[in-house]
Amino acid sequence: MSMSKLTLGPVYYLWDGPKWRDFYFQIADEAPVDRVILGETVCSKRQHFTEPHLADVVERLERAGKTVAFSSLALVTLERESRSLKELIETADHPIEVNDLSAVGLINGRRHLVGPLVNVYNGPTARLLAQRGAERICLPPELPFSSIARIAADAPDVALEVMVFGRMPLAISARCAHARSKGRIKDNCQFVCGEEPDGLPINTLDRQSFLVLNGVQTMSHTCQLLLSELHELQEAGVNAFRLSPQDCDMARIASIFQKTLSGGMEPEEAAALIGHSYPTARFSNGFHHAREGAAWVSRARNTPQAL
Repeated sequence: MSMSKLTLGPVYYLWDGPKWRDFYFQIADEAPVDRVILGETVCSKRQHFTEPHLADVVERLERAGKTVAFSSLALVTLERESRSLKELIETADHPIEVNDLSAVGLINGRRHLVGPLVNVYNGPTARLLAQRGAERICLPPELPFSSIARIAADAPDVALEVMVFGRMPLAISARCAHARSKGRIKDNCQFVCGEEPDGLPINTLDRQSFLVLNGVQTMSHTCQLLLSELHELQEAGVNAFRLSPQDCDMARIASIFQKTLSGGMEPEEAAALIGHSYPTARFSNGFHHAREGAAWVSRARNTPQAL
């Protein structure tokens, strides 16, 4: 269990520059994570909020012993985005996590990471990406455990990572439903997505929680929480576990996961503590158990759904 690593994925939401900087300063000082992914993944228009603080954040994280990688956009639609992606690949002195197959082509065999927005659904795909230079693949969060175990068995030499905490990224679009929901268009959005630092909840017509909008990205309304499932993932060959940042105390969340992975805390106790640390969330693990993603499959009497 001590071989397992924790990764903090990129912030998917629009946080203003000082909040984004201070978040990573806290991660550097307090969170027991091994790797941190930085950079804008969802919307290139947001980059100017964080760019002034990027160098300070990288220096603080590396001084704390964290490994830093840079994330690429999940959907490249504009010429300036294409130029920015090429520049990132050509000039970055840190590993790059690709979230779009166009980036796989541009990176041209250099060592890189593959993010959960790339559809890796079987072993042959994992092996092919590894042959093209991928040194770690974070699998899509919608995969059931049976598929994860099969990929690990079919590609035993490929390092695999699984997202175990956070709202799940489901889709991304060239249009911005978040802006449209507030009477604006993408080109004149005025960054209204920043008004919801944890995403904009969307309900069905009968007022049932359904999805969350985050700019051009659609996410689950539930927060993935895999704790009782960690041991079987380790046994299957997964050796890295991803926490996706939410608007809560992520340093505490990381500490709880680290204690659970090391055997110092039982999953039931960890789930209760995470429920208190992120009280506004509804948790789910349905995809892992081959159920609907929003479902909670209980393996213990006390679950965070009771909180």
